[in-house]
Order: sequence, then C-alpha cells, then structure tokens
Amino acid sequence: MTKKNELYKCNTCGNIVEFIVASGVPVVCCGEKMELLDPKTADASGEKHVPFIEEVSDGYIVSIGKEVEHPMTEEHYIQFIELIIDGKLIERVELTPTDKPKYHFRVEKGKDVVAREYCNIHGLWSNK
Repeated sequence: MTKKNELYKCNTCGNIVEFIVASGVPVVCCGEKMELLDPKTADASGEKHVPFIEEVSDGYIVSIGKEVEHPMTEEHYIQFIELIIDGKLIERVELTPTDKPKYHFRVEKGKDVVAREYCNIHGLWSNK
C-alpha cells in the first residue's frame, strides 16, 4: 500500500514520482516495479546530505550541509529540496548545479517540520 508523500524511482529511466493520494496499485515505469525511496537520515561520509532546518521569523531556511555545503556541480548536485509541515507537502524547489544547496521557505509555522532533499548520486535524505 502506497502512502501520501512517498517517492518512487524508476531504476531504468530515472523518473521519480510522488504520491499525492495513496493507493493500493503497484507503481510501475518502463515495465518494471518502481523502487520506494526510503530517506536516509544520518551522514556517514564526509559529504553532507541531511537537511538542516533553521526557523526564522517568516518561515524556515533549509540548508544541505550545516557547516559545509553539499557540492553543486554538473556531476553531483541537489536536485530538489522540499518542506513538509504537519504531514502536508508545502513547497518543493528544484535546483540546478549553479544554485546554492539552500532555500528560504516563506511559510506559516507548524508543529512537525520535515525537510527532504534529493541528491542526484546519493538519493533521498530527510532530517527525520
């Protein structure tokens, strides 16, 4: 059974889909079952992937890498950062290799704040 906000990736073509409404239907692309992306939450290497959330007066600033920013090159970069507040996807920003791995989400505050990011090489990461 799929769940709301789950991300799936096609290991053939690289498509990524997100569920807005959950269903019991298998997720298929290119004739193959898609892989559920389970977000990682702890960095084990020197590269930093776990999103860091800073609460500010008009929302949240999400940075990928607290002390050291994640690299942003053509070969290795953060493709998107998204903010989920109280279980609802509030906003997703797509990044390019020339962007900073950081975004200021100007939104209303919530109780349960989750940031996720997708690295084109190392996959999906979350702060929780």
